[in-house]
Amino acid sequence: MSATGIRPTGPSGSPLVGRGDADRFAAVTRSLLGYGVVAGPFYVGVGLVQAALRDGFDLTRHDLSLLANGAFGWVQIANLVLTGLMTIAAAVGMARSLRVLGRGPGSAWCPRLLAGYGMGLVGAGVFVADPMNGFPRGTPDGPPAEATIGGLGHLVFGAFGFACLIAACLVLARHYRAQDRGGMAWFSRITGVVFLVAFVGIASGSASPAVVVGFWAAVILAWTWLAVVSIDLYRRTPLLTPVH
Repeated sequence: MSATGIRPTGPSGSPLVGRGDADRFAAVTRSLLGYGVVAGPFYVGVGLVQAALRDGFDLTRHDLSLLANGAFGWVQIANLVLTGLMTIAAAVGMARSLRVLGRGPGSAWCPRLLAGYGMGLVGAGVFVADPMNGFPRGTPDGPPAEATIGGLGHLVFGAFGFACLIAACLVLARHYRAQDRGGMAWFSRITGVVFLVAFVGIASGSASPAVVVGFWAAVILAWTWLAVVSIDLYRRTPLLTPVH
């Protein structure tokens, strides 16, 4: 607070926070981008703990969505919903950051697509996947004999979210290419292509270890991509937001 009683503001007109070296808009943007770093480790960590503790779960045969079944299924439901909300928060931070850094290819659609991925995760948590491939224990091997509304909803939201993620990677690759940042452009493009191939494999219904483990690898790569992009935007977002 200044001697005149008027709180100082940054170039964006947003009040300065902390020691006055950052305006509120920039501070909020950076905080939102932080969720892009946290979301992946949270989702994978909670999933791996469940995989180790849940009777009959096999990481080489079952995807994490099946953990939403059974007595402790609420843990995976909460994992999906909370991770989805964090992803949406990161998408908002991405939109704010790209707006400050200057509009260009992908600056509008990438955050929207990333938010779509987050919505897909939330929806996949609300609609529970049908038991299959022997999980929970006692379930027959192979696909479910009859799909339920919950199982169909899970597939629809999952497919929607994954399609949005793949598109977000490819769209952001255009943004980085326009900035002559070839490394980040190729990282985004490769992530999108690898995830597309892995998603097609898992969507085929195959429970072979190669397909399931391959999808696991693609999931980890995608979360790594989101973390790297979030850190990159965090570092490039100026503490004092310029006027546009």
